[in-house]
Amino acid sequence: MASLARVIHDFQSGELSRDEFVAQLDGALTSGEAGPTQLLDTLGAAHQQTPLPEDLYLEVRRRIELLRMSNVAAGGDETGLQTTVELPSVGSSSVGSAGAASTSPPPSGAGQDTIKGIGDTLNNRFVLEECLGVGGMGTVYKALDLRKLEASDRKPYVAIKVLNVQFRGNPNSLVALQREARKAQVLAHRNIITVYDFDRDGPIVYLTMEYLSGKPLSQLLRTPGYQGMPVRAALPIVRGMCAALAYAHERGFVHCDFKPANVFLTTNAEVKVIDFGIARVFQRPEEESDATVFDPGSLGALTPAYASPEMIEHREPDPRDDIYALGCITYELLTGHHPFDRLSATQARNADFKPQRPANLDARQWRALRSALSFDRATRMPSVARFIAEFDNEARAEKSGTLAKAGLASFALVCAAAVGVFAFRAGPGRQAAPANVAATRSDQVDRAGGASALAANSNANPTANPNGGGTSVANEPASSIAAPPTTSAAASIAAASAAPSVTASAPAAPKPALTLAAVAPALAQVPCSALSPALHDHALTLRGFVSQRYGVTHLKDTLAAVPGVETVSLDVQPLADDKCDIVKVLAPYWVHNWQAGRIASLHVRPSSGLLSEGDALVVDLSTPGFDSYVTVDYFQLDGSVVHVVPSPRMKDNQAPPNYSATIGSGGDWTVAKPFGAEMLVLLITPVQLFDAMRPESEPRADYLHALDARLAQIGGKYGAAHIVADFAPITTKPRAR
Repeated sequence: MASLARVIHDFQSGELSRDEFVAQLDGALTSGEAGPTQLLDTLGAAHQQTPLPEDLYLEVRRRIELLRMSNVAAGGDETGLQTTVELPSVGSSSVGSAGAASTSPPPSGAGQDTIKGIGDTLNNRFVLEECLGVGGMGTVYKALDLRKLEASDRKPYVAIKVLNVQFRGNPNSLVALQREARKAQVLAHRNIITVYDFDRDGPIVYLTMEYLSGKPLSQLLRTPGYQGMPVRAALPIVRGMCAALAYAHERGFVHCDFKPANVFLTTNAEVKVIDFGIARVFQRPEEESDATVFDPGSLGALTPAYASPEMIEHREPDPRDDIYALGCITYELLTGHHPFDRLSATQARNADFKPQRPANLDARQWRALRSALSFDRATRMPSVARFIAEFDNEARAEKSGTLAKAGLASFALVCAAAVGVFAFRAGPGRQAAPANVAATRSDQVDRAGGASALAANSNANPTANPNGGGTSVANEPASSIAAPPTTSAAASIAAASAAPSVTASAPAAPKPALTLAAVAPALAQVPCSALSPALHDHALTLRGFVSQRYGVTHLKDTLAAVPGVETVSLDVQPLADDKCDIVKVLAPYWVHNWQAGRIASLHVRPSSGLLSEGDALVVDLSTPGFDSYVTVDYFQLDGSVVHVVPSPRMKDNQAPPNYSATIGSGGDWTVAKPFGAEMLVLLITPVQLFDAMRPESEPRADYLHALDARLAQIGGKYGAAHIVADFAPITTKPRAR
């Protein structure tokens, strides 16, 4: 069990989200490794070094104080801990002169909150025993149902989704969970998780559902070294996903957030689709008034790598949105990588990204999968039922089995007739089998002559020439290497030994496997670049940035010469040489971001990045799946850098996991001279980048020098993997007069 110091460190470094931190807190405090005094010292030291959020710091102190009181009341031997605690708002915290938070409960009011952790009980019935995962809206726990236990139920466990603290202040979130419960109860299917009820315990809102033992599909796909599975092995998973989606679509529901994390593989080899949390109704007139009251999609629980272009563009939901996600997951299941390298659908569409055909699919299966991956609803696979009917080759084979059996006798007759015709053609006056073939199959040569021997040889050799000349060897005419058709077996062998020796050409040596290790040295030699490679068989796809001086053509030629590379696809933008200092400092963190699946992103509006004088600078950003601090910098053409976030205009830059935001829509920043090729940079760090606010604008060289040193310091302490960056080049120009 982790110590308090370890749990705090993992939270501060981004390894644990806020809810995971709370879920592990009780175990850390009651591990027995330290008493309350030592725990307070540990908390104080960690908080002094890197401050915790105020409410979490007060909560940890409160729980330690309660642990101290429990020990005193029990004569020093009691280690029990009350884990449901009233948490005062930061503004009303009572702190003594020594800095200790007051343990007296604050008066009830709107500013209070409650945090639940492992060991807590909801409604005196559900005991939270294990944190199973944290999603966009709630934390899921394994819970013991005391009523089932009293009734000697063989399956006393349930799964409980507890609404996250940050969502309780959102009036729509309560509606979302209630709507999810209602919808999920309607969707009663063996491939959809069973939802039991929706309830609350004071301010705690939760959903109870069946407890599943197994793992999400996302865990399988992220297994190190996973490179896909054979179609036959993947088909049961694809069938289960299709069955669940088809059932929901028939009842008027679109999942709207279908992704590998929402497909669960149970230990009983069942597929369960979970989390219809933002599912929306389509073509259901009786629900229209309900939909106008609350649109669950507004909570922003979209996963860009699996969302269709229409969902990203906020169009009305359609079953074909789920089909796009289904296509992405199926492709990833078969190959081990996302069809568009985890780009959002709109990014992939704008880049004219074409997915490569998986080697293990036949033509019909590939047509079905490619249709599911279409960026346009009009050309996308129209239904899940149609997709699985065309993709499931085993089902097609079973349906055509009776036809195959009925035609087997006819096929045998045709084969017999073909053998007879072939024997006739190989009779006297006809060309015989190549001598070297006859020699290797001399045991099949009939003593009466060569005709029957040729017939037997043609039947045994699947590559026999249908024109009657036997197996073609090195494209030589059969007559030049054949034995006389009427000779005995011994004569045939003698003729073969006397004939010119003709051998098949040796197969070409296989090309060396293409690996990142083979590509890395070539990329390391490219100056002023940020490049992220992706490999598939002998195809290399590269995206990123390279200096104009080096050139995209030079880059392609360099990579084409790497052993094992057959094709090179580039999605690379040239950068002016004045950006090399930026790339030098930030390229490693940009590469890590893209190699990890672009876990943080930065997009400029409009998507072309072309801005005119007076235009508002508006950017959309998203953060990784851990608590982080956001920095957005605007590197201008005049050699200065403007700090967009944090800045005097936007000081708060702390972000929860998987957070999305739009900055500048209020016209905070506008484009002005000088004009030309400029750049915006998003930087994500596990702690505040600088201790003090930097000036809103400063010389770029000074900033990059300080930035380089600070990033090295953060990487050494928290790990470079918790630093990610994204670039957004823009072009500014004067407004036409």
